[in-house]
Amino acid sequence: MAATEELAAGIGYTAPACEALGVPRASLYRWRRPGTRPTRPRPRPHRSLRPEEQNQVLDVLRSPRFVDKSPAQVWATLLDEMIYLCSIRSMYRYLAANGEVKERRNQLRHPNYKKPELLAEAPNEVWTWDITKLRGPAKWTYFYLYVIMDIFSRYIVGWMVAHRESATLAKRLISDTCDKQEIMPEQLTIHADRGASMRSKTVALLLSDLGVVKSHSRPHVSNDNPYSESQFKTMKYCPQFPERFGCVQDTRGFCGDFFGYYNNEHRHSGIGLLTPAMVHYGQAEQVLAARQKTLLAAYRAHPERFVRRPPHPPTLPQQAWINPPVENTTPQDGPESTIVTPGNPWDPASRAGSPEVVAVSIKTSTSSPAFTPEVAL
Repeated sequence: MAATEELAAGIGYTAPACEALGVPRASLYRWRRPGTRPTRPRPRPHRSLRPEEQNQVLDVLRSPRFVDKSPAQVWATLLDEMIYLCSIRSMYRYLAANGEVKERRNQLRHPNYKKPELLAEAPNEVWTWDITKLRGPAKWTYFYLYVIMDIFSRYIVGWMVAHRESATLAKRLISDTCDKQEIMPEQLTIHADRGASMRSKTVALLLSDLGVVKSHSRPHVSNDNPYSESQFKTMKYCPQFPERFGCVQDTRGFCGDFFGYYNNEHRHSGIGLLTPAMVHYGQAEQVLAARQKTLLAAYRAHPERFVRRPPHPPTLPQQAWINPPVENTTPQDGPESTIVTPGNPWDPASRAGSPEVVAVSIKTSTSSPAFTPEVAL
């Protein structure tokens, strides 16, 4: 408005200035005299019902005969009895003025689900688990793969392949995995989506007995469980992944080989191109020191090949987040806002998962000097 007013004063005409800047003239006029025009209550239309007539309509709508019927039903019923009080819209208007327009049926009210915000700064602090289907030998046949992953190390701490999705099988997998990882009470948080097995009472009671905190994704929000979805995509996009599995033993064999490779050989971009086993079992610093030594030797041999600075290997992030909090701060030297998002710069949260998955078996070992996985069926 100020620019329009300045332009109008410069050229001496209001209309061309408003047209040039796309400002309605009425808005400019109101802006010139703020608060000078008193607000007046809207007059009652002369065609509206008198207050006593409005009360009569409300009495009819509140009567035991019509209290559970919609205004349209009331209007039509009275009209068939040769009675006309007012229009359907007027009935709604009078009810709304008295706060009596709402859903009377016992329908589900969806609560506002809180966004899960989970932080892991070391292995065995936050796990995430999910179940996916893998195609069987014939159409409409599937095997079910249960996978538990540590979000800090990306280590697959437990997996199982079964013929069905079951809370009892999930309880067995979680219990055995916690025993193998020597999880203590109040140490671990397990995150999952809102599947039937994940929200079952069987699993909830087990986690309560183990002293494990449970966390769930919001309904219809796939981004709340990014680590499991990313791992499933890595598995299903590998060159050896078959179109179909011949039998449950075939599925378990493939998954055993894949998870052994994933834990012990796959250099994960989210953890500084280290293997999950290196991070999970505390060998990351040793490996990174060896990498740095190799890079420095290469730099000393040919410094001209490194233009800006000596090379450094990718670092291991110190935090892994599920939905890191976003903090808005205003710097003192300017009005602009800065978005601060703490979290993992290598986090693969943007990677999407595939709709199909495979069934697997339980694996883990509490010590792994040679990074050899243990598979338990």
